[in-house]
Amino acid sequence: MKIRYLKRTLFYALIAACCIPAMAEENAAAEKQNVKATKPLTLTIDDAVDYAITNSKSLKSAVIDLEIKKRAKQYSWNVFIPTVNATGTMSRASEYPMSSAAMSQIAAAVTGQPPKTDYDKESERWSAVGNLSFQLNLNLALIDSIRASRASYESGQISWEQTSKETELNIRKMFYALLLLQENFKLQNVIMQNAKDRWDQAAINYRNGLVPQLSVLKAQVDYENKKPAILELQQSLKQQKDTFAFLLGLPYGREIELAGSISAKFIKVDPTELYNRYVSKRLDVQALQKNIELLKIQLSASRLSTYTPSLSLSYNWQPVVSDVTSNWFDGDNNFDNGSLSLTVAFNISNLFPFGSNMQGIKDTKQNIEKAEIGLSQLLQNSEIEIHTLVDKLNKSQATIEADGMNIELAQKAYDMTMSAYTNGTQELLDVRDAENSLSQAKLGLLNEQYNYLSALLDLEYAVNTKLR
Repeated sequence: MKIRYLKRTLFYALIAACCIPAMAEENAAAEKQNVKATKPLTLTIDDAVDYAITNSKSLKSAVIDLEIKKRAKQYSWNVFIPTVNATGTMSRASEYPMSSAAMSQIAAAVTGQPPKTDYDKESERWSAVGNLSFQLNLNLALIDSIRASRASYESGQISWEQTSKETELNIRKMFYALLLLQENFKLQNVIMQNAKDRWDQAAINYRNGLVPQLSVLKAQVDYENKKPAILELQQSLKQQKDTFAFLLGLPYGREIELAGSISAKFIKVDPTELYNRYVSKRLDVQALQKNIELLKIQLSASRLSTYTPSLSLSYNWQPVVSDVTSNWFDGDNNFDNGSLSLTVAFNISNLFPFGSNMQGIKDTKQNIEKAEIGLSQLLQNSEIEIHTLVDKLNKSQATIEADGMNIELAQKAYDMTMSAYTNGTQELLDVRDAENSLSQAKLGLLNEQYNYLSALLDLEYAVNTKLR
C-alpha cells in the first residue's frame, strides 16, 4: 500500500464531510494567540462526534426548523379561534337624506309646519359609528389541517435525526482515516529507523572487513532517500489534523491527539434478517412514509373542502350615535346597527371535473402513487445495499485474517534476511525487498481494517442500529 493511496483515502473522506459545516463561534483574539501554546487536546472518537454535533451549523439550522414545526403543532388548534375586528368611525353627511326629507313632508302635511329640507346646524351632520365583529369559518377540512401540523412536526424530527446521523457517520469515518494515516506514519518511521540501523551495521561490517565500502554507501543512500517521504507524510498528517479540528469547531491551530485504534472487532450478521428486522427503522424509509402520510392528509382535506359545506358564524355589534354633541350613552341618541348571521356555503364550481380544484385532487392522487412507487424502489435498494455491505464485511474479514498470516510470514522472512545481512551473507537489496514485503503486508492489514470499520459504519447507518 503506497503512502499516496492513504493520503488520497483521507482526502476523499474530508471531501465527503463538506456537508457537515461543523464550525465553532469566533474566539477572542487573545485566546487565538495562545492556542498553539496550550496542551494538545486528546480526542476519542466519541469526543470528536460530540464536538461536531455541538458545533454543526446544519444541526443548528435543523433545530430551528424543528422548533418552528413544533410550535405549529402545539397551536394547530388556533384554526378554531374566530377573527375579531374592532373599528371606530366619525362620519359627516354631505346632504340631508331624502328619506328624512320625505318623512318631514308627511309630518308637515299633518302638523301644517313647513317641511325640513336641510340640517339646522353643523353638529347634526356628524355621527359616530363603532363596530366589533366576530367571524368564524368552519369546515371538516380544518381537522385535517391539525393532523397535517402534527405529521409535519414528526417529519421534522426525522429530518433532524438524519442530519445528526450523517454528521456522526462522516466524523467517525474521518477519525478512522486519520488513524490510518497516523499508523502509516509510525510504520514509515520504523522503516526509516531500520534503514539507519542497516547503515550502522554496514559501517561495522566494513570496519571488520566483511563488506566493501560500496555496501556502506548503498545503505546510507537508502536511509537518506526515506527522509523526504517521511517529512512529506508528517506535514500531510499535521494538515489533515488541523482540518479535522476546524471541522469539529476547534480554533485553527489547536493541536489534537487521537486516542483510539483502527483494529476491527468482527461481527456475524445475516443480511436477510437485518433487512426484515430493521428496514422499517431506516430514516430515509421513515421520511418517505411520512411524506406519503402528509400527501394523504392533503388529499383528505381537499376532498372534505370539496364535498362538504362550510359554516360561517358572524356577529357584528355596531353602535351608532346620532348626535355627537349629545350624551352618547343616552338610549334615544344611539342604536345598535349590528347583526348575527349563520351562513352555510357550498362551492358548486369545485365539483366541475375540469376545474382547478378537481385537477388538484387528481394531481395529489398521482403524487401519492409516485411516492409509493418510490418507497417500493427504496426498499428494494435498501435490501441490495444491506446485502452488499454484509458482503464487504465478510470479504474484509477474510482479507484481514489472510493478511495476519502474511505478516507473520513476511516478518519471519525479514528477520532471517536481516540476520544474514548482519553476517554479511545477504545483499542490501535482499533486505530491502524483504522489508518492502513486510511493510506492504502491514499497510494492507491496516487499510483492510479501515475498510471493515467503514463498511460497518455504513451498515449501522443503513439499518439505523448499533451492531457492536
